[in-house]
Amino acid sequence: MVASVLAITATIVIWGLLAAKLDTWRVSPAVVIVAAGALVGATTSNSIDATLNTEVALHTAEIVLAILLFVDATEVRGGLLGRNPKQALRVLLIALPLSLAAAVGLGLWVLPGHGWAVLLVIACVVVPIDFAPATAILRDRRLPTRVRDILNVESGYNDGIISPVFIFALILAGDLTQHQTPGQALATAIPAALKAFGVGVLVGAALAWLLDNADRTGLTNAQAKRMILVAAPLLTYALATSVGGNGFVAAFLCGLAIHRLRRPGEHHRELELIDDVGFLLTIVMWFAFGAVAVYILGEIGDWRLWLFCAAVLTVLRIVPIALSLIGSRLTWIETLLIGCLGPRGTTSIVFALLAFNKLQDDGADLALTAMVLTVAGSVLLHGLGSPVVARVYQRRRAAAE
Repeated sequence: MVASVLAITATIVIWGLLAAKLDTWRVSPAVVIVAAGALVGATTSNSIDATLNTEVALHTAEIVLAILLFVDATEVRGGLLGRNPKQALRVLLIALPLSLAAAVGLGLWVLPGHGWAVLLVIACVVVPIDFAPATAILRDRRLPTRVRDILNVESGYNDGIISPVFIFALILAGDLTQHQTPGQALATAIPAALKAFGVGVLVGAALAWLLDNADRTGLTNAQAKRMILVAAPLLTYALATSVGGNGFVAAFLCGLAIHRLRRPGEHHRELELIDDVGFLLTIVMWFAFGAVAVYILGEIGDWRLWLFCAAVLTVLRIVPIALSLIGSRLTWIETLLIGCLGPRGTTSIVFALLAFNKLQDDGADLALTAMVLTVAGSVLLHGLGSPVVARVYQRRRAAAE
């Protein structure tokens, strides 16, 4: 424990002192934190399994996910679905389900012995994109603006959309105490999602209204508003779970409601503290990933799992994206860029930790291993490859002009 705290804090200090230079080198904080986690994991690998499979780790992952979903919902700019709403909807409502289905189908073929419910859990772990390992993509002006806009919307919403599917799949696969049929799982998941919808929207709308009125009457100040927005996802998560709702969906919808209903121009600076909290939690998750990865990568010998994860990062994303954007106003190169630039990150790590604590032995190990392979592959593929893709695109555009 002391070694982990020392490694995390020392890495934060070193990264902070070199942040501007690392940014010019396109080195994301995630890469630095993963290296630190790997160093600690190499010396404490025997205790990793016991540490992750605990109530503390489970509840920590739940709280982290609730906060990150809230933050994601507040980060979409340019309207509810960005500046290209039709294309964003196609990606979220067509490409995302197709990718999930394709991942389950491929898993049934190359990973025999696991039921489709477990494979659906794993698909929910490895499919959603997250820009933590390649944050420069969304700021790289060499890439087309509408490509970055659509990717921003997708990364903001896909984990919130997948969350209820993930919970349904966990219920269906069976946690440590029970198994359920699809009908029973739906009977549990649908009411939970409806309760989450009611709690999330009501709490978000109420907080937006209260903040607007407190501003207008001078009852609050900037620091207090920042603290309220830190408390908002935790309050929503606790309320939703207390009535049997899906706390993750509720936290996401609360963030979305505040983002849309808060008076324009009032809440962007208020989000700075919750953004920093989310960043710190992301660092903790990436440190845990580094510690787990160094332990797991040395023991993976099944080529079929490597094939599955490679397909998830490439063809199982690119093909659904291409199919969903047929007939859109995007050029073929823009469609290809959206398909190629889909990194996996913190969301996958947190989903995998939750699955590891909820599934039976084989399924739990498979979920964690698939996450490690997919995220590690994404760090290499997208973290190192995205600047190359942007440079090639810029040269192609310059030659065409």
